Amino acid sequence: MIDFELTESQKQIVGTAQEFAREVLGPAEVALDKISDPEQVFQGKLYWNCMAQAFELGFHKMAIPEKFGGLGLDPQSTHLVWEEIARWAPGFAAGLIPSGVAPQLICFLTPDRKDLTEKFVAPYCEDKSGKRITSWCSSEPEIGTDGSNYYDPKVHHHTSAAKKGDRYLLTGAKSDFVSNGGVADSYIVFACTNPELGIKGSGTFVVPANAKGLSHGKALDKIGLRVLNQAPVVFDEVEVPGEYLLFPCGELYPMLHNSIITVGNLAVGYLAVGIMRGAYEYALEHSKKRVQWGKPIFQHQLTAAKLFECWQAIESARAFLWKGSWLSKNKFLGDVKTSLAAKVYATNQAVKQTAEMIQVLGGYGISKEYPVEKFARDANLLKIMDGANDILIAKAAAFL
Repeated sequence: MIDFELTESQKQIVGTAQEFAREVLGPAEVALDKISDPEQVFQGKLYWNCMAQAFELGFHKMAIPEKFGGLGLDPQSTHLVWEEIARWAPGFAAGLIPSGVAPQLICFLTPDRKDLTEKFVAPYCEDKSGKRITSWCSSEPEIGTDGSNYYDPKVHHHTSAAKKGDRYLLTGAKSDFVSNGGVADSYIVFACTNPELGIKGSGTFVVPANAKGLSHGKALDKIGLRVLNQAPVVFDEVEVPGEYLLFPCGELYPMLHNSIITVGNLAVGYLAVGIMRGAYEYALEHSKKRVQWGKPIFQHQLTAAKLFECWQAIESARAFLWKGSWLSKNKFLGDVKTSLAAKVYATNQAVKQTAEMIQVLGGYGISKEYPVEKFARDANLLKIMDGANDILIAKAAAFL
């Protein structure tokens, strides 16, 4: 049977994450969320000071094996931290989650390539500035959910990688939704090396941000998760060494892509649970102080029912995600169906329940002086993040 009791090490890191998020990241995110120009969010000291402190505590390298300088935490432990940070600062959590995608993939795909681990993994793990953020570039203006269309050979990434001797020339553009796109130090890039194979014709490259010809656009102006940098990334004949090809195109490409989707969607689900917790805990406290009709509104049955249903959604979504994390720990690649289903359930509930928590606060719920409206705005992005829920349902259903 599965034991729900946390280990002492898990309790310690979750406690550290809770204190750091509550005392440092949470107040910073509230302040940054109010900045109207998203570019200014990532140009000021506040954002980078917070990222530096997060890196100092090692939250960027939790999933990287210890032999490469990481903390070597299992998926369950890592996901507990993401929920805790998301409770107070979902935007920062959403940026930290993909910040280690390049070194993680290098450790997974090419663990014996000392040249790559020394160039990309070790500096990332040792970084205390918070600026060695990484990012992955998959979606494009014309390739969104089609990124999982492994079956139609006419569908392929438009970002291309042409062989030139022992090097590759990358040309094309990735969409506005690249997380950390405008602040990354290096990128994982899916680029077409063989269009005849469709999406399976994509090679997987690691590309330094300072490579000649690589640029990024302005940060996306969003309704929520405004502390998560999302921006387009452009490749204008970006030349990279042949050894920066981490995974060649071919029939195994869906395996790699699905492994990223499996991990990524679980993380988004935990963001949803953290956001629901934030809205619920604030609304619950408010309901026990706010008096209407001669008694705290918590004592009115309809209000109590809303709060109970939100608590129920938090607990059920977390349990579903815990199963996905357990499968990721005990089975290679985890289970795509379970991860997608858990993400869809958690994010749908987050949108529904944060709206209900606004109702608990009444007129105060729509005021920016109170935190619940921000949680509701943040939640609405999650149904789209790492794949729109409608498409993920269809993808998961194929595994039934």
